[in-house]
Amino acid sequence: MTRNLTSPRARWRAVNPMTEHDRLPAPLRIWAAQAALPWSARSLRRLWTRALRETGCPKAALSRLSRAERATLNREAARVWGPAYPAH
Repeated sequence: MTRNLTSPRARWRAVNPMTEHDRLPAPLRIWAAQAALPWSARSLRRLWTRALRETGCPKAALSRLSRAERATLNREAARVWGPAYPAH
């Protein structure tokens, strides 16, 4: 009978998204607050770790995240707003 008391969704999400976001490094949290796309903390951490490992510099890693976001926006603009939407 205890199976009715818990939601499958609650078991599926093992971590709190806000806690995950709060554990991000401060420069990355600041960048995420100004980002144009709604990045998850998990994907941000993965991209940040890779960019930091490859560049060795937090500023360069943030710049790489901005370029990745810009590329995503350019790639998806036509699908979201139509082919006539001007790319930046």
